Amino acid sequence: MLPNTLFMGQQLLFIQSCASTNTEAQQLLIKNEATEGCTVVTHCQTQGRGQRGNSWEAAPGQNITLSVILSPTFLAVRQQFYLNMAVSLAVLDLLREQGLEQAQVKWPNDLFFEDKKLGGILIENTINSLSLQHSIVGIGLNVNQLRFGTSTASSLACALGYTLDLEKLTVRLLELLEKRYLQLRNGHLARLKYEYLQGLYRYQEKHLFRIGQQEVQGQIMGVDEAGRLAVEIENELRYFDFKEIAHVL
Repeated sequence: MLPNTLFMGQQLLFIQSCASTNTEAQQLLIKNEATEGCTVVTHCQTQGRGQRGNSWEAAPGQNITLSVILSPTFLAVRQQFYLNMAVSLAVLDLLREQGLEQAQVKWPNDLFFEDKKLGGILIENTINSLSLQHSIVGIGLNVNQLRFGTSTASSLACALGYTLDLEKLTVRLLELLEKRYLQLRNGHLARLKYEYLQGLYRYQEKHLFRIGQQEVQGQIMGVDEAGRLAVEIENELRYFDFKEIAHVL
């Protein structure tokens, strides 16, 4: 199953079932047993975590659920959202290779196709005073699952009309992830940000957003280095952190 990479996924741990691949990866770091690119893969994740403390549920054996350990010490703390951009673009690359050319990233890092969620990314960083030390990149991608508990979720199989080879797809994801990570490490920040914005859900379109209990019309204008969403509301450009604004779908 090893991908054609320099380091991404070259150390690979497959666990049939676990609470969370991010938790397993964290334990490897604590024990000093992980090289950069170390990847934990499971067929069944019982306590998967999403953004804002949400749970991530996936049917066993039908989807991609993995975590990758990285050491982006070249990134200043204030630049950490660039890692989110690079990882999001890698998953977008994969989706577009499979024929979902209109796949998008819903800020900050959900994967969407035709207004439905295909997957999500959870990055947990360890930092020192100046830069990132370690990052655990968790990726969940709905691949062959056909039934969901919510009407806003979908999968590649639902979108394409056929099932896919999970192992081959996982290998390809790791290859694309390394390509984007090397772009990041080589300092191509402006290029990554440009491509991220071009793939951003509802970018520069007027739509409804929820701020607290209020619904307002706004237009996404970009993101800053800290990952805050820049939204123009009533001719004023405002910046929002992850929990401060939400799309009205």
